[in-house]
Amino acid sequence: MARLRMNDEYRKKIINRYISHAESEDTLEKQAYDTCKEEVKENYGKAFALAKEVVERSYLPEDVELCQMLKDRYGSAVDVVAKDKCFYFSMAQGMDTEENSSYGRNNENSEHIDFGLFGSTDSRNYGDSGEKFAFAYFRDELKAKGLNPDIYPQQKDNNDNPHKSQHIEGCRQELGYSNYHSHNSSMDNNIGITNEFDSQYYLDIIGTSHCRHRTIACEPHEFSIFQMFKKKKAQLISAHETWISTIEEQRKVMLTGLKAYRFLDEGVELMNELGVQCDESDLITVNSTGLSMYNPTNLADMVKGMKNKTMTREQKIAERQAYDNEIALVIAEGNSQMH
Repeated sequence: MARLRMNDEYRKKIINRYISHAESEDTLEKQAYDTCKEEVKENYGKAFALAKEVVERSYLPEDVELCQMLKDRYGSAVDVVAKDKCFYFSMAQGMDTEENSSYGRNNENSEHIDFGLFGSTDSRNYGDSGEKFAFAYFRDELKAKGLNPDIYPQQKDNNDNPHKSQHIEGCRQELGYSNYHSHNSSMDNNIGITNEFDSQYYLDIIGTSHCRHRTIACEPHEFSIFQMFKKKKAQLISAHETWISTIEEQRKVMLTGLKAYRFLDEGVELMNELGVQCDESDLITVNSTGLSMYNPTNLADMVKGMKNKTMTREQKIAERQAYDNEIALVIAEGNSQMH
């Protein structure tokens, strides 16, 4: 039998199958990513519980309640109470006033802490770290929807381009992110996963300005916990990038090797050497979606299913009766075998 020649379609099938295998492997890089994700979950609860204590020291619950009552009574004239999920915390005492807020923002002993899903892990600006964290944290959910949450690690050495932008926007839309409000995060228009995630982390504050205009004092050991919170989020981004980068490196090497192969059986041998079960029949009969459509029976069924889709009531009843009769026959045969 003549050897089948390698072509671009076979290369694509081999690469896709190998990538699926590589993503499921329990490698050190994958373990590091999983560990970081668990640590982020743990630190979220710890840091937010502490933030609640610290914020309520500056904005006493009874004062918030009073302000809310006055707001309800007099409307916008006393609209000074709101909810927020991002805060500036500072170790320095006496930093919770408007006049000292500029110093607090620029001092190395202050941190901007945003508990939102797209909250930045950078020190003073948002950039794209929030997106990178959100994509890494909800990777499984985005992959299940056929999206590509690995686009940042895959394109880390490339400038912005239509391919990258398309995948980023797809993930943003699936997560329900629509940017943060310029004044108050309680007015964000996020929906879906982002809204559900963020809704866990709102606290009452007094003052309608954005968080950068109010710095809240905290103790050194409290400040360290807030810093650790941001560090763990950044570590998840880094672990995600490291893991996906190793897979990208494997993909590139695989593609280079496959381009040098002249025959399909060489690609099959490579896959088997890598521990991925594969044979020529798989690659010949399975298209890029994984459907064995070139098998005569499967192809015939597919073609037949493309016509006569509208069934009459009589046909539906007859089909159901045939199904019930088949089930009854199976049960009867099972009972006879038991006896």
